[in-house]
Amino acid sequence: MAGTKVDRLSRVPGMHHKALWPLTKRANRGVRGYPIATIAFYGPDDRRASKAAVGIVPSERAEPAECERWFSDDHDIRDDLDIATAMQTFIERHAVKTVVIADRIIGCPHEEGKDYLEGEKCPQCPFWANRDRWSGKLIERHIPSG
Repeated sequence: MAGTKVDRLSRVPGMHHKALWPLTKRANRGVRGYPIATIAFYGPDDRRASKAAVGIVPSERAEPAECERWFSDDHDIRDDLDIATAMQTFIERHAVKTVVIADRIIGCPHEEGKDYLEGEKCPQCPFWANRDRWSGKLIERHIPSG
């Protein structure tokens, strides 16, 4: 169905959340310069996002200068119109030219070194314990024979 809304949204695979359509549309425009807004979603598993983070990268090779986070304990944050609107307002306030959205939940919503010990696995999110956060696939553990 070329030309339909579903076809246009499919450029950001896995993103079929109506509340995010305005942000997804901006992301689909491609790179338009700096500043860049990066949008990432985190959750206890790969199905429900309980945290969204938006970072503002002001220029090439720069670290994010600003970061804002939103949370939800009871629903998928990607379906929350109020949070999507707040994200859009934050992005507009920083005169962002390019929006980049992760196409999936990319890990546990808890922060290493803040919510649990540095170098450890999050005790609250066993789903992510042995998974690659970018692909969501299990990481094979090689056990030496002996």
